[in-house]
Amino acid sequence: MNDIKNVNYIKTLAIDMINNAKSGHPGVALGAANIIYTLYSRHININYKDPNWFCRDRFVLSNGHASSLLYSILFYSGFLTIDDLKKFRRLNSNTPGHPEISTPGVDISTGPLGQGISSAVGMAISQKYYQSKINNKINFKVYVMCGDGDLMEGISYESMSIAGTLKLNNLIVLYDSNNISLDGNTNLSFNENMKLRMESINWNYIKVNDDIDEIDSAIITAKNSEKPTLIEIKTILGKESMLQNTNSVHGKPLTSEDIFNLKNKFNLDQIEFQYDENLINEFRNTILNRINIKYNETKDIIPLNESIDVFSLVNPYYENMKETMREVNAKIMNQIGKNLITFIGGAADTSTSTKTILLNEDIFNKDNYCGRNIYYGVREHAMGAISNGIASCGLIPFASTFLAFADYLKPSIRMSCLMNLHVIYIFTHDSICIGNDGPTHQPIEQLSMLREIPNLDVYRPCDANELLGTWDSVLKKKNPSAIILSKDYLPLINGSDKSLIKNGAYIIKKEIDKLDAIIIATGSEVEYAMLIADVLLHDKINIRVVSMPSINTFESMKDDYKNQILPFGIRKIVIEFGTSNVWYKYVTNKKYLININDFGKSGNKDEVLKYFSLDFESVKNYIKDILK
Repeated sequence: MNDIKNVNYIKTLAIDMINNAKSGHPGVALGAANIIYTLYSRHININYKDPNWFCRDRFVLSNGHASSLLYSILFYSGFLTIDDLKKFRRLNSNTPGHPEISTPGVDISTGPLGQGISSAVGMAISQKYYQSKINNKINFKVYVMCGDGDLMEGISYESMSIAGTLKLNNLIVLYDSNNISLDGNTNLSFNENMKLRMESINWNYIKVNDDIDEIDSAIITAKNSEKPTLIEIKTILGKESMLQNTNSVHGKPLTSEDIFNLKNKFNLDQIEFQYDENLINEFRNTILNRINIKYNETKDIIPLNESIDVFSLVNPYYENMKETMREVNAKIMNQIGKNLITFIGGAADTSTSTKTILLNEDIFNKDNYCGRNIYYGVREHAMGAISNGIASCGLIPFASTFLAFADYLKPSIRMSCLMNLHVIYIFTHDSICIGNDGPTHQPIEQLSMLREIPNLDVYRPCDANELLGTWDSVLKKKNPSAIILSKDYLPLINGSDKSLIKNGAYIIKKEIDKLDAIIIATGSEVEYAMLIADVLLHDKINIRVVSMPSINTFESMKDDYKNQILPFGIRKIVIEFGTSNVWYKYVTNKKYLININDFGKSGNKDEVLKYFSLDFESVKNYIKDILK
């Protein structure tokens, strides 16, 4: 193949896309073209005729602002059309501003730096698990292109450390090392010895010049390694433009003069979106010929699409148990794990507290990739992104830590939801009722934060029945979800119904006579509400109690159902030991919100609740007063 001419076409296609959109990042498109061209022309196993071929190699553009370069190579490889390139950054196009998983040839959405490289670790874990546990023909590589910004983000260090510990030798990172970031030269903020950093976390390190044959040789070495490999490729940002090697070429279109000069240097015509049909066909045929044998051997392999009936698997063994919600959850998870081979995950060094261990399964480690318990260490952010990579390959990952630390996972959870990946987040220690740990560990605003993320189903069950219904829902709906669990024992509540969790809210205690008020509650506060309703009935106050384990699920129901549960004109009171923001839509006045909008306190549970006037007597008397 004519490598030089192909690379020049790929560069100018990217520049024309940016110029046409009047938006984009030309610096990396010009500087990293040799990297992506070498990978696609000589190594990566993909098939544009079968984009979802399960055993294909994965490519992750972690520096997602280089999307124009990726789309150019995907056009060359057959996944996109020239019309797709002309619609770069246009509404509902196949070529959005940063790569999205819905685009043919794109394996995962990227953009927030560090997320891509971390998700790639999850993909590599998936491959090892599939090959060891399910089908040894599932053998693919995971390639990443990243920049300085990815390696500055803390999440990349977290996830790459895990990859080194696990010896994921199917993971190869191509580092576009140009020493320029958005604000200037990287020596202002980033001066690490990358060789020592990589070797310290059990990675191979190779450094090469921006030369196709050198890059090719380095990838060959990496493919035969026993460790993950980072190949540092010294490039020039905006190479051959008038602004090369400056931060000015990073994020805005080139001038018409600059584009004119570039095309002259490349011996190309001064027309937009030009390419050579013969070179394109040769490039695509080269890939098809390379993959021919592997594709024919593995084309019929597809990811497992398992389904189970949780209600039939988990008998109501918990009816007479005196166990905490996290312990009940552990038993339910283990029943699921016995029947769902795609169920895999772990915790951020908290599994002994969150109880999210599959007891009859091994630990996933460098000597045993059949294990289904992943030990993430104290790396919440990486755990979330790695879970996204695992889910993108068809497995069902769970990820667990304390609710107060959900903030560490927020960017990764957001990406789960944006891609609609089947990741199940499990957060325990769900309120100020954990008292003694103090305000740093007592979640306040985290429930509201999670509920505000689009496409995330957040469940806070009140007892084991609701927890069982929660698991049934999260496994059937297959979108991202968060299960919020109490550290404490919660008794089985008369009226709780596992079959109604799919509605998000339901009447757990019906009024006896004329309806005077409705208490809406979640989690451990439902028991409070039930007891208060019983006590106030002696004062001729008839209260309906509505358990609302999932607000967004309830809001998705038809109006008839919502009006049946929460009829108009009836006073409504909310009890939940978290912030009040998401609850205003259900009440007419903030005096009907019994929440906490301040940080917690260190002390035992009873002391803390009494301090905030959230003990049973205080709440009961307050409700009685406002209903007089």
